[in-house]
Amino acid sequence: MTPVANDVTSAAMTNAYLTGTSAGAYRSLSALVLASNSPRRRDLLGSLGLELEICPSNAPEPPPLPGEAPEGYALRMARLKTLDVAVLYPDSAVLGADTIVVLPGNAASPPLILGKPASGADALRMLALLSGRAHLVITGCCLALPGASEPFCFAESTEVHMRTSTPGELAAYVATGEPADKAGAYAIQGLGAFLVERVSGSYTNVVGLPVAECARLLLDRGLIAAR
Repeated sequence: MTPVANDVTSAAMTNAYLTGTSAGAYRSLSALVLASNSPRRRDLLGSLGLELEICPSNAPEPPPLPGEAPEGYALRMARLKTLDVAVLYPDSAVLGADTIVVLPGNAASPPLILGKPASGADALRMLALLSGRAHLVITGCCLALPGASEPFCFAESTEVHMRTSTPGELAAYVATGEPADKAGAYAIQGLGAFLVERVSGSYTNVVGLPVAECARLLLDRGLIAAR
């Protein structure tokens, strides 16, 4: 094992990292790997007090299939990412997730899935679409267990109501660089908090991981326990 910065340990021959333990309500009963490079997911899962390895998935992220429902797409992507990492850790539980932002459709048009922006102009386009409207944030989560033929998967949806922002405000936010790697081009927990009027449902789901539901899943599978 080779030490790296920030008290994180890198495992040889993989892109995995072992986080340090922290205070939290739970303790780990089994090895757990997070199949994501998202620092937000790492911190949210780590807030439970668990020991976990981080191994980002290298699975491709194809666009939705024609007619594919947004929830189905989020679940499919989470499953792809989870299984991509699970083959590297046959003796560990592996948790993967995928978060998408969805503008609801109507009789004339299907729902619009917003991924990560390709450029600053694309981020500005997404934020203009979201401004003054409600949208859904859907996170698909999958848990692969050693010996299980299929992962356990679920999706969590949260409704987010955005304030009406001026073009100048949106441009100034894009200029901060924060929207670059965020689904829907905003971070509710960061500089983009001013964009959001209210949230109906799981707040952590909008950040990137529905913590309460993930904790319930890990508890039900006997992977964690209260301290």
